[in-house]
Amino acid sequence: MKKNKLILALLIVSSLSAQKRSIPADTIVSTNHTTKIKGQTVAYQAQTGTQPVWNDKGEPIATLFYTYYHRTDVKNGSQRPLIFSFNGGPGSASVWMHVAYTGPKILNIDDEGYPVQPYGYKSNPNSILDVADIVFINPVNTGYSRMLENNGEMPDKKQFFGINEDIAYLAEWLTTFVSRKERWESPKYLIGESYGGTRVMGLSAALQEEQWMYLNGVIMVSPADYKVIRVGGPVSSALNLPYYAAAAWFHKKLPADLQQKDLTEMLPEVEDFTINNLIPALAKGGFISENEKADIAQKMAKYSGLSLESVLQNNLDIPTRFFWKDLLRDQGKTIGRLDSRYLGIDRKDAGVGPDYSAELTSWLHSFTPAINHYIRKELNFKTDMKYNMFGLVRPWNNDNDNTRDDLRRAMAENPYLKVLFQSGYYDGATTYFNAKYTMWQVDPSGKMKDRFFFKGYRSGHMMYLRNEDLIKANDDIRSFIQSTTSNGKPAKY
Repeated sequence: MKKNKLILALLIVSSLSAQKRSIPADTIVSTNHTTKIKGQTVAYQAQTGTQPVWNDKGEPIATLFYTYYHRTDVKNGSQRPLIFSFNGGPGSASVWMHVAYTGPKILNIDDEGYPVQPYGYKSNPNSILDVADIVFINPVNTGYSRMLENNGEMPDKKQFFGINEDIAYLAEWLTTFVSRKERWESPKYLIGESYGGTRVMGLSAALQEEQWMYLNGVIMVSPADYKVIRVGGPVSSALNLPYYAAAAWFHKKLPADLQQKDLTEMLPEVEDFTINNLIPALAKGGFISENEKADIAQKMAKYSGLSLESVLQNNLDIPTRFFWKDLLRDQGKTIGRLDSRYLGIDRKDAGVGPDYSAELTSWLHSFTPAINHYIRKELNFKTDMKYNMFGLVRPWNNDNDNTRDDLRRAMAENPYLKVLFQSGYYDGATTYFNAKYTMWQVDPSGKMKDRFFFKGYRSGHMMYLRNEDLIKANDDIRSFIQSTTSNGKPAKY
């Protein structure tokens, strides 16, 4: 009996002492490191922690988890270029570019991006940390970022989860960060991947007009432009064809006259057909003439690698999901959405779309163990919170998306500001030609077109997973930064 009472007492004490799982609202852990980039030894400090988001009353309503890398072996470090890095989703953590692209560590993967064991990370000899400091930011509900209770109540999630809501609180957060880190003297850049493209277009104006923080550059990595993607119609549909041609070329599904050309030699022909023939044809809908429809269908079949029957059965409007399912249907394989080099196996060969995303499951295979291990072991940030690779941010308010014009306005107001687009040819979610179209549409006047730059890579959405493109893409950012620093030149037209 006494023994049972003792066990009961120990259980009660244990339950009372158990701590509620939470993330500190405002904390920082600093670690010092060295690495080699482009053959040069670089010393840097990593600051990992959380910084609050406050409401109008000055009360913390959320906290954002971030990792800030700054080089320590240089003079005038406070004047070095500073890059704010965002991924997309919406609802995606900053993990992807953090441990696979621009940061000082990258995944332990093969040269084409496929997972290998043991899982983990290694030094990134191509990181842009040699020329710029970087902060990787996780919006609310991604990574370890969370909303915070106030007097026992959670804040209204609507103030975080929307295009304009996201931009508003992040602009405030960035201003606090720059002040805390004494970085007002630095040339500043935004980089955003996927939905992060929408985010950084909007932030470019919000930072400038509401926070009085001016940028030197915006980098759009595989950007999602909802002015096209969510709208649908002839333009949205037609813009997919050059991507179809690229994926078909990779899988050797094109006719011999196209297949024998190099990828970048072949694509201009398809792009020209898309703009000058396909968009006008699709705009005619069901009233297109039979002769024109037959001619367009023949060309689409030739360029897409699909059968003429498949093209006609879809009324010339081929859904991307159908393409991923149909291109290699005769081989019993599907192709990946975000990177169509990846192959999948479905339960049935019949159907109009793949059972799963072959590329994303592969990526989660290698990214998830690496980021959790890296944050705890290398950055020494420890918590019992779950690291959300993807967080719950739905419903997301997509109303009043003016981000494309926000970027145009920010560029017009700021002569320093230039924009770099980076896209993988095999990305079927935010296609490279969609990115080109966005670039063309930002400034209808054409007066600023010499301030836009496009770079394409022979991989997919995360072009940096392929080692050859990791090198090239980082070098392209490095060149962009070097070309957008003012060097004493005044900001004027």
